[in-house]
Amino acid sequence: MKFPHSGLYHYCQNLGEHINKQLVETDQPHMRMYLPPRKKLALHPRPYHLIEQKWHKLIQPFLLKCRVWHAPFQSGRILPDKKRFPHLKVVLTIHDLNVLHEGKPEHVQQKSMAHTQSLIDQSDAIICISEFTKSDVLTHCTVGDKPVHVIHNGVNKRPACVQPEEGLYQPDREFILGIGYLNKKKNFHVLLPLLQSNPDLELIVVGCHDDPDYVAAMWQQAQQLGVANRLHLPGTVSESAKIWYLQHCKALVHPSLAEGFGLTVIEAMQFGKPVFLSTRTSLPEVGGDAAFYFPNFEADTIQETFQQGILAAQCPQRKAAILQNAARFNWENSAQQYLSVYHSLAG
Repeated sequence: MKFPHSGLYHYCQNLGEHINKQLVETDQPHMRMYLPPRKKLALHPRPYHLIEQKWHKLIQPFLLKCRVWHAPFQSGRILPDKKRFPHLKVVLTIHDLNVLHEGKPEHVQQKSMAHTQSLIDQSDAIICISEFTKSDVLTHCTVGDKPVHVIHNGVNKRPACVQPEEGLYQPDREFILGIGYLNKKKNFHVLLPLLQSNPDLELIVVGCHDDPDYVAAMWQQAQQLGVANRLHLPGTVSESAKIWYLQHCKALVHPSLAEGFGLTVIEAMQFGKPVFLSTRTSLPEVGGDAAFYFPNFEADTIQETFQQGILAAQCPQRKAAILQNAARFNWENSAQQYLSVYHSLAG
């Protein structure tokens, strides 16, 4: 919760808010969120939030009456000591095992997987955010007889229209949009030949410049192709700016090599936008039959897929299918499923 531009931040925030909404409606106590120190906290503290303190390493009185602890990330650092609190049930959410799909060195993969396995060993139930992630977990981890649930992420309903912020870059021509951290895994550089083949098109990729070497290489490639003036990498932007870009883009392009879910896919589909995805990991599960897929990343293939997809997306039936696919995902249903898991453990 220190990093408001991350997918994990929005996952925790939305899940907490929607679970508490349902708890309040049924006269049940709030779920309490355990948050980082105030000086590092991006989310506004609420009365029912717990702020991490140094003395919590020695004593945690708030756990005495806690029935279920939800660890929301497979690489998290905080998990209660079940030897001290044997009554406590632990739910672990595993978003992905992308470390296995990113071409990372073997020792990096082993370290990451060992940590995830240690959290699984201390948990009573596992939640995966996609069927693909569940398959990965069952293949590469040892879960024993612990239940493994699949609960898709939700997506917030977006406003019909927002006004652009002062100073926000607004193209004067059509543009395609990428959203995500700029690093090798997101694979955005394979889209640059599209700008060569479509001289009236711009590419905007919003998100943290996670890998400066990758960003530099992307700029260098754009210059070599003669399209640098139509590539824009503004970094992180506000939620309202992201919504403006989603509303006005020609399409969302997301050729990622590894995703646990792919929330931006659904965010774009909410606006009826065509989305172009890789066929890797969870993306076909989330995009469904309404998305368009790059069978490979050769320049000619990407251009052909894009041209055919943009034409097909003009069909009213395809537009309806895009909106219907987005409607499959909402936080109300997801929160209800999480609560069912909590209750199944708490008795």
